Parts: sequence; structure tokens; C-alpha cells
Amino acid sequence: MKPLNEVIAACPPSGIRRFFDIAAEMDDVISLGVGEPDFVTPWRIREAGIYALEHGYTTYTSNAGLPRLRELICADLAERYDARYSPATECLITTGVSEGLDLALRVLLNPGDEVIIPEPCYVAYEPCVAFAGGVPVRVPTSWEDGFAISAEVVAAAITPRTKAVLIGSPANPTGAVQPREALEALVRLAQEHDLYLISDEIYDRLTYTGAHTCLGALPGARERTVLLGGFSKAQAMTGWRVGWICAPEAVAELCVRVHQYTMLCAPHISQLAAVEALSAAEDDVTEMVADYDRRRRVFVKGLREIGLECPEPGGAFYAFPSIRSSGLDSETFAERLLKEQSVAVVPGSVFGPSGEGHIRCSYATALPLLEEALERMGRFLRSL
Repeated sequence: MKPLNEVIAACPPSGIRRFFDIAAEMDDVISLGVGEPDFVTPWRIREAGIYALEHGYTTYTSNAGLPRLRELICADLAERYDARYSPATECLITTGVSEGLDLALRVLLNPGDEVIIPEPCYVAYEPCVAFAGGVPVRVPTSWEDGFAISAEVVAAAITPRTKAVLIGSPANPTGAVQPREALEALVRLAQEHDLYLISDEIYDRLTYTGAHTCLGALPGARERTVLLGGFSKAQAMTGWRVGWICAPEAVAELCVRVHQYTMLCAPHISQLAAVEALSAAEDDVTEMVADYDRRRRVFVKGLREIGLECPEPGGAFYAFPSIRSSGLDSETFAERLLKEQSVAVVPGSVFGPSGEGHIRCSYATALPLLEEALERMGRFLRSL
């Protein structure tokens, strides 16, 4: 048989999924590994989906998505962050942020173009760059600096092949929220070297210690920035698969072109549910964010009390404690914690070299389970 695609064949399976597969075969496991809200989608959003199904909204929409949804997304960005995009020509509804990332990379990159990715980072970033024909280039961040992106470190990685910088803020896996000054420095660097910026802002509403900075709203950023967002996290709509891209018209137009041939459109019912989410579910989002914040404070305090240093996560729903005091590498720590105490976490090494010495713990689970997980983790540490 002729060989299959070499780039895809060389891509390793997700390091997160391996631990989920082990945990699925065990009893009484507390999972702190899933990056998914434990809330059910708020009722008013589900009801909108039910109404749409009952009334036969089961057809395709336009390739770019429902005009009303695009209008609401652009109005929300303008009101919340003063980031201004045309719903008609600069906004596209995608099948989740994952598709949005894929579209952006395919449109921006030519074969061999380099994309700088500060790490630790979401596990899909590097494979998606490679799948689009690009070359991912890692640059480190450190927990001592709050995982802030250094423009100087990024600058040192720029070559004549560099095309873009890909970031996520608030970040998965660290929970770091990039300081405005760090993003402003990154924009200046992008202007100097004529680079695109791809900003994954799916966790923008989940911030606790300071305001979120929308990259597309910064001076000089708009014409070179592709914003990615969606409804999975703050609105607890992971399974509905609705995301969006906002970008300059030339970029958005080509994203729609790829989208119309590969996905055609995001699900009609899901788009109508997203309209309801933006129109009427703000109180639900506020309540869920407040609950995450309570869990965050309890969980981080608990981690520190059992002897794990933990930077305060400013956003998302992840804690990224250091496990260096255990004497174990992150993969061994996660494997033994799962087998000996039935607590599933993700080794930091799967998110890049800077993640070694850490584990990712999602606190998007019920508070009693978080407290039980802390007890088990404490027992594990005492046994070492």
C-alpha cells in the first residue's frame, strides 16, 4: 500500500486522552483532567434549541452563519472590548473554535511558514499548524513570571520564514491572563516584522483577577489579528459546537471559502441556541463564572496547604501547580496519582517543555469532589 500522509502519521496521539482512557476503566475516579464545564447548558439556551428543532430549523444556513448571530457577536465585542468588526464581511460562524483555528491557519500559511507558539500551550496548537503545512516554533514562558509572553523571547525566535504568532489568553493549561502591556509589546513586534497574530480567546469571559484584554482592540493590532472565540466554555455549550472568527475582510473571506467546501455551515439549531445565549443568558454566565471563582479560590488554597506551590490562575478553569517538590516528573506523578488515589490530572509535559514539573488540574467540577480530590492528593504526597 502507498504511504499515508506523513505529517499526520508523525503526529502523536493527544497526551490528555491517554489518561482519560485509563481512568475510564477504573472505579471511583475523580477527574480533574477534562477541560469542560460540569454545568448543563442553561435551560433558556436548551429551550431555544428545542424550539428550533420543533419548528423545523434543521436546514443549512448561509456559509458565514446566521446574520443575527454575527450581529450579536460583533455588538458584544464592540460593547465589551471596543473591538469593532463588520458582521457582514469580517465575522464567520464556525463549528467550534477548533474549526476556527484550522481555518485561520490554512488561510494564513503557505508551506514551510513558521508560527511561533508560546508554551505551555493547548495541545492542538502545534498539530494544527503542522496540518496546515506550517512549522510550529515553540518559545518558553515560566511560572516565575506568571507565564507572561515576553516580546524579547518571541523576537529571538523570528526568522525570515516567520508568518504568525499564536497565543491563547486566558490560557489552557496555565490559567494565565496575559497582561495588557505584554500584548501591546507583542503587537509592536508584529508590526515591526509584519506578522499575523492569532488570538484564541475562548476563555475571555472566565477571568477573575483582572479584565480580559481583547487583542483585536489594541492599537495597530486589528489589521493583522485573527480573533477566535465561541460558546463552549462560558455558556457551557461544548457539545453544541459553535465558535466564531473575527478578522480583517480579506482573511475572513478566505476562511469562509475553505469553510464552505469542508464544513458548509455550523449547525442551524446550535446557531439559534447561541443567539439566545447572547441575547438572554448573561445572568446564567455571571452565575457560572462566580461559581468557578469560588472553586478556584478553594482549590488553589487547598493545593498550597498540601504542599504544592501553585501560581494563582487569573482565568479559564485550570490550576497548574508545581510538583517539583515531589521529586517525580509530571508523567510519573500523574500516572501514580491515578493508580494509587484515583485522581486524574494531566501531566504538564504534554503542553510543552515549559510544562514539565507541573500538572494541569481542572476545577470545572463540583466543590465536594474538588475537596475529596485534595484529600486524596494530600495522602499521595505524604506517601512519597
